[in-house]
Amino acid sequence: MTKIIGLTGGIGSGKTTVANYFKEMGIPVYIADDAAKEIMKSKSIIEEIKVLFGEFLFENGVLNRARLAEIVFNDRKKLDQLNAIIHPAVKKDFQSWLKENNDNDYVIYEAAILFESGRYKDCDFVITVTAPEEVRIERVLRRDKNTREQVLSRMKMQWKDEERISKSNFIIINNNLKNTKEEVVKILKILNIKQNQS
Repeated sequence: MTKIIGLTGGIGSGKTTVANYFKEMGIPVYIADDAAKEIMKSKSIIEEIKVLFGEFLFENGVLNRARLAEIVFNDRKKLDQLNAIIHPAVKKDFQSWLKENNDNDYVIYEAAILFESGRYKDCDFVITVTAPEEVRIERVLRRDKNTREQVLSRMKMQWKDEERISKSNFIIINNNLKNTKEEVVKILKILNIKQNQS
């Protein structure tokens, strides 16, 4: 049976870089955030978001994601309400994707809020990607053109690294790309040994 490897880490930790390394090594990767973006374009989800947050978030029928992010990352209750709409749809989408990829020994399920959403319980193993907080902040500032305050408010809404690490099977400290790639290779070797033993 296909094993699900959860891949997570805080904003700016470099999860996507690690996911891409797994992809290069032939492991199918499901990016939950990308799936959520697509799902948020569907009519039924748009209607639910309109009911919950109001029409003002939409311009010509298109959701202003930046404005929505500003609301939910400053209000835990609103974030939980949004997640209650999005998570079940992502879960359903992942199950369909998994059926299409069930001839693989492993698949990667990459999600920023793997623990917060409870989805880690569906994973056979969990990998947490981490990096020093300042490095993470700098990465996000370069990537998203956000303010430092916006990055910090997002970080506040996510679990701390210590919490993730305590529930993970593998940790990748993503300071140096060469070392990070070597860690991915090492983890795959360990997983293959476990697979052969089972």
